[in-house]
Amino acid sequence: MTMDKPLTIRVANEADAQQIRAIYAPHVESGVASFETDVPDVETMRARMRKLLPTHPWLVCVDGEYIAGYAYAGLHRERAAYRWSTEVTAYVHADYRGRGVGKRLYAALCTLLRTQGYVNAYAGITLPNEASVALHESCGFKPCALYRHTGHKFGTWYDVGWWQLVLQPPPPSPAEPIPFGALPATALSVATRSDSL
Repeated sequence: MTMDKPLTIRVANEADAQQIRAIYAPHVESGVASFETDVPDVETMRARMRKLLPTHPWLVCVDGEYIAGYAYAGLHRERAAYRWSTEVTAYVHADYRGRGVGKRLYAALCTLLRTQGYVNAYAGITLPNEASVALHESCGFKPCALYRHTGHKFGTWYDVGWWQLVLQPPPPSPAEPIPFGALPATALSVATRSDSL
C-alpha cells in the first residue's frame, strides 16, 4: 500500500475482482458482516460485477494500484413496486480504515443513485457492529427496522438492523429508475471526482 498519494474513486471493473475478493474474504471467513459462509472465488466475484453494473453502481476507492475499499448498490427486493429502493453495501480494506474511505464511497454512490432516480437506500448491518453503525449514521442513514435472530453463523444467532437513507422526497408519479449504464458521463464525473481524502 502506498498511502502517499491521493485516494480516488472510480467505477469498478472486472480486473478489480481479485482485490475486491481479498477485502471481502475476512468478513466471510471470520466475521459476521456477511452471512456468506464460503468465500466466492474470483470468477464468481467477476460474475456478480457483470450482473450488477449495467443497472447499479459499483465503485472502488483506489490508492494507486491498490483498492482501499468498495461500495455498490443492488436490488432491495424483487417485486416491481420496490424498484425505487435499493440496498447498499461498503467494505474497506483493514489498512485504510479510519481515513474516511467508506464515507466518501457512500457519498459518491448516493449521488449516482439520486441521479438514477432512486428514492431510498437501505443497509443491513449484522449486530453488534459499532463501526458500521457509525459509518452509516454519519452518512445520514437512520435506523428503521430490526430483524431478530436472522442469521446463524459460528454457533451464534445474530440480529440484523436496517438503516434507511431517504435519497430524495418520494414523487407522486416516479419515473423509472435510469439504469447505471445509461447515465450520462457528466453524472459519473461529478460523483467520482478525484479530489483527495
